[in-house]
Parts: sequence; structure tokens; C-alpha cells
Amino acid sequence: MRNNDRLQKTLDLIDDANRQDPNEEMADGKTWPKELLYGQRMSDMIERFRPDADDEMKIAVRAQHIQRWKSPRSDYPMNRPGYLQWRTHLYKFHADTVGELMRQVGWPEESIERVKKAVGKRGIKINPDSQLLEDIADLVFLEHYMEAFVEKHPEYDEEKWLDIIRKTWKKMSEDAQQFALAGKIKLPEHLVPLIQKAVA
Repeated sequence: MRNNDRLQKTLDLIDDANRQDPNEEMADGKTWPKELLYGQRMSDMIERFRPDADDEMKIAVRAQHIQRWKSPRSDYPMNRPGYLQWRTHLYKFHADTVGELMRQVGWPEESIERVKKAVGKRGIKINPDSQLLEDIADLVFLEHYMEAFVEKHPEYDEEKWLDIIRKTWKKMSEDAQQFALAGKIKLPEHLVPLIQKAVA
């Protein structure tokens, strides 16, 4: 199978898996399975931020949340240790799921391991693949999900929001920070002053 065909086949399999999401979200006047929409947004962002990214990274960003609904947060204790346990399990679940799909399409083991390492968030800040995936996820959060997150937590004061934005900012590479500051992502206008204050 040619590389282009293999890439498209893998992305199609990831989309098919995410199309089963029972959770829905509205976007562009259309109802989407939630994780299918998220995967499309991740792919859109990598094309804008790193258009020269290779096939493995295009697969990793599309699969970042693959079938996330199968491991709900509510299955774990609702405290900090429970949250960390859930995240650790999720990273492994996403990595193993996409690895299996890549194997079906005939990717070499080294490509599969690379994708699994990035999706599993291993070595952020030292593994460039994991850092790129983190950058894309943070840019997508700022552009598409931060506003809904704000609306969901009216009890948070400004200090809490500044802390959340700074933590997100700190996880991003300098390139991703510059990309966001250069106006390359669409931010809700009323949140721009808050974001500027947080990163000043």
C-alpha cells in the first residue's frame, strides 16, 4: 500500500472509531459525534501550525482522543489521585487503540511505537513528537473549547482563570505560544484581554 493510501486508510479508521461516540456537539450548524469533531479540529490545527508534519504525527493528532467515552472520568474517584489515575489509563488506552489500527493497515512497528509514544504523552518537553501533540491540543483548546469551559464554571474568579491559562501556556512550546499571539488562532473576543493578562 502506498504511503498516502495507508495514511488515509488509518485516518478513516480513526474517524470510524470516533463516529461511534454517543456524545454530540454542535458546530457549523451541524451535530457531530464529539470525538469525531475533536479529531477533525486537531487535524485542521496541525495543517495550520505545522503543515510539514509527517504522516505519523498526522495520525497521532487525529487519534489523541480516540474513543475517549469508553473510559469515563466517573469510573475513577473524584479527587486528585483519581484524576491522575484516569489520565494515565486514558493515555495508554488511546495509544494502544491507535497502535492496533495502524497494525491493521500494515505500518512498520517503529512508526506504531512513535505514534503510541506521542499519543501516550511520553516525554513532553524532551520528545518533539509528544510536544507537538501537546501544542496542537492546547491550541485547539484555546480556539474551540475554552469559551465553553468558562461558561461551565461561573464559580471561578479571575485569578483561577489566569492560573488555568498560565498552566496551559506553560505546557506549550515557544513556537506554539508565538503562533497563538500572532493571531493565527481564533479566540473569543471577550476572552482575549484575560489571555493577554495571563501571559503578559
